[in-house]
Amino acid sequence: MNSGAMFSKLAVQVKPTVPAEGRRVPEIPAKIKAEEVNFYYGKTQALHSISLQIKERQITGLIGPSGCGKSTFLRTLNRMNDLVPAARLEGKVFIDGQDIYARAVDPILLRRKVGMIFQKSNPFPKSIYENVVYGVKINSYAKNRREMDEIVEKSLHDAALWGEVKDRLHRSAFSLSGGQQQRLCIARCLAVKPDIILMDEPASALDPISTAKIEELIFELKKRYTIIIVTHNMQQAARVSDYTAFFLLGELIEYDITTKMFTNPSRKETEDYITGRFG
Repeated sequence: MNSGAMFSKLAVQVKPTVPAEGRRVPEIPAKIKAEEVNFYYGKTQALHSISLQIKERQITGLIGPSGCGKSTFLRTLNRMNDLVPAARLEGKVFIDGQDIYARAVDPILLRRKVGMIFQKSNPFPKSIYENVVYGVKINSYAKNRREMDEIVEKSLHDAALWGEVKDRLHRSAFSLSGGQQQRLCIARCLAVKPDIILMDEPASALDPISTAKIEELIFELKKRYTIIIVTHNMQQAARVSDYTAFFLLGELIEYDITTKMFTNPSRKETEDYITGRFG
């Protein structure tokens, strides 16, 4: 059986990202560059010589079986792994040409630029309003209540949540459904004006309707942000990502335009994983 026939069994809808033949499009600049990244948890090596360039204002999906290193790699992009005892990185990670592991870089300032959405929604035990403005207050991004109100409304609009919560902003965030809580966390992230958004399986705990809303939101956010998403869902990776990186045993096996990865992968390991032979 040829590769094309094999992949047709997936029944995934891969959106076209490659221009029509003969049409020239400008090269998309790289926002993030990883160069020979090795990562260790103590003596255990979790990432092996990872090198790739992530395009600006595109959605990059990270796929692979559990324990393959994709979430570890995601956390290297905003130095969340710095919080893990005995964790250590070798190599370079550049954002907009700056080495984010240079001594002069403040990890806290970096995490304002590179926001993160976790697998399980994590609203604070505060009101919807206070959740959104939490980072705004800490960073003194607003001069007065009027500016905070504007930030709250814009962030909730951008997270596709304003229409559902505008009349109950001072109720507990825990009064929201699971899908709404995740979008609230996205609004909280957007309120501090990041350039990059990292998403670690943001819809894995949600029902299909909430998942669809998150995916629609990701498409909208791509217009202004560079997005990297970890997912175990092959259909989701095919639907939302422009580029896909396949990790296996801590190594980057293949990285390419999503349409090519899901229809004509270069590596047999990629084909075996996407078609469900393992993982």
